[in-house]
Amino acid sequence: MVKHQPLQVYERQLCLSCITGIYGCRWKRYQRSHDDTTKWELLWSFILLFTFCLLLVWFYFWWEAHNDYNEFNWFLYNRSGEWSDGTVPILATTAAGFTYIAFLMILALCHVVLGQQLNLHWLHKIGVAAALFTTIVGVISVSQTWGQEWDVIPISLQATGPFLHIGALAAVTALSWIVAGQVARTEKTMFQVVVVLLYLSVLLGLYVVPMYITSPCIMDPTTLKQRPDVIGHQGAPMLAPENTLWSFQRALQMNVTGFEADVAISVDGVPFLMHDRTLRRTTDVEKVFPDRQMEDASFFNWTDLQQLNAGQWFLKDDPFWTVHNLSPHEKDLIANQTVCSLEQLLKMAFYHNSTVVFRLRRPPPEHPCYHSWVNDTLQAVQQSGVPQGLVMWTPDEHRAQVRQLAPGLIQTSVEKRSPQFLHQYGISRLLLRYNQASPQEIRNFSQSNINLTLYTINEPWLYSVLWCSGVSSVSSEASHILKKVPYPIWLMRPDEYCMMWVCVDLISFAVVIGIFIFQNYHMIRYRMSGMRSYNPEQIMLSAAVRRSSRDLNVMKEKLIFSEVGNGVGSAEELYTDNGYDYYTNQGISQ
Repeated sequence: MVKHQPLQVYERQLCLSCITGIYGCRWKRYQRSHDDTTKWELLWSFILLFTFCLLLVWFYFWWEAHNDYNEFNWFLYNRSGEWSDGTVPILATTAAGFTYIAFLMILALCHVVLGQQLNLHWLHKIGVAAALFTTIVGVISVSQTWGQEWDVIPISLQATGPFLHIGALAAVTALSWIVAGQVARTEKTMFQVVVVLLYLSVLLGLYVVPMYITSPCIMDPTTLKQRPDVIGHQGAPMLAPENTLWSFQRALQMNVTGFEADVAISVDGVPFLMHDRTLRRTTDVEKVFPDRQMEDASFFNWTDLQQLNAGQWFLKDDPFWTVHNLSPHEKDLIANQTVCSLEQLLKMAFYHNSTVVFRLRRPPPEHPCYHSWVNDTLQAVQQSGVPQGLVMWTPDEHRAQVRQLAPGLIQTSVEKRSPQFLHQYGISRLLLRYNQASPQEIRNFSQSNINLTLYTINEPWLYSVLWCSGVSSVSSEASHILKKVPYPIWLMRPDEYCMMWVCVDLISFAVVIGIFIFQNYHMIRYRMSGMRSYNPEQIMLSAAVRRSSRDLNVMKEKLIFSEVGNGVGSAEELYTDNGYDYYTNQGISQ
């Protein structure tokens, strides 16, 4: 009777088996190797590292772009014609890909620490290649369709830079344990020099990075200006349907000081609030006027516009994932909202003494009000009875004529101009996207008596950065969130930051030196003692270094299964069959 019996002549190493098995599908002891990693596998290790770094930046980008998710969804709507939250699949795939690649990076570092040969399994190679390819495609797509959003990275670093620096320094300091171990174990002088120089270059670079970190929040708290005013961008669109009276009412409840809206002109000359070119997204025009749903909103008369419902879409699409927080009464109010006219908004602003800034969209050339659009809008402002000092006029067309007819209006530009140019044309306010003005430019506008309003500010960190920069007001879709920010999230004196920087660098340097000394001392003692770690595989294979590869293969096979008669066999027989002593001093010395 022949029996196949696996040999277990040394202790199990379950942790090592899991590490090498998951990373390279090398679950058996004889499959592992302490040899140098091949050039092909080194290439894949560099590809894995590059993919990890790229995914880290990609993940950080989408984390900080949360401020502009609604803007991204609106871009998608303009391309597809259907409203959906396109950030959900992007965030899900980014989180999954980053977790997967980070896990492989940890396994690779474990291989290095344990002295195991790197051998990434082909399935993981496909996964890494897929992650790299999809991330590159995503970066290219964002650059082509939403390129301005990349500015959020340097802007966000003004808020996160000092803390990311500490995290990066802690990570590189922890890596010194691996680097010191590799340098101490290797006997190749050139390798030691290259590794040490490369590591020290990265470490010293991190030590001096704070010299180039600039943040407006590193300042003397006594010079902090007053809290920027918050203007309700389209009211409070996270709590109610945009550009409706209920949305502006909710914004007032969140202590906004003004309103920002988008204005179009109906075919009969009535200015009304509408952000999109068509009525499909924010009204039930498909139900009321199915044949006209693709028409420009300005080709509807005011009577037709009043027949449309402007609130039910909000309850259906839930664009900001906030409907579940609404009370039944609020849902009833929302369900009955209609299209709001500019005159209605101005009367509400007059009643609450709030400012109004609106973007006026010129109708198409075939529109009856194509030439009179400025006069029609100006007439609506005058008929509302609102004081001119509460209205910020943004159209550049016929600005001189408007200034003559209504000299009290606050002349506002939506294009970035120099302070000299603005003063020359009597413009006292500037309305820009938040990435169009640096902290230095904000200070220059403030010193030139130009009131700057930046949009769209929804995140507390961004609001805090702009507050420290000295901006006078912001336009926000999340006034209910900014209401809870009574003070910048963090504020630090320059001397305090300098002290923190120096202390962190000194602690890191001391830890790195200590680790290198410990690793070298430990390796010196190890070599002087003449002891070696007990590794039966290495003992056996080193004894067979002069044997042919065929003999080694036969031996590995016999290590897996042994054919013995009557169910009796021993490990000693395997070694004696191949001409080796079984764990003798002579075998070890060889």
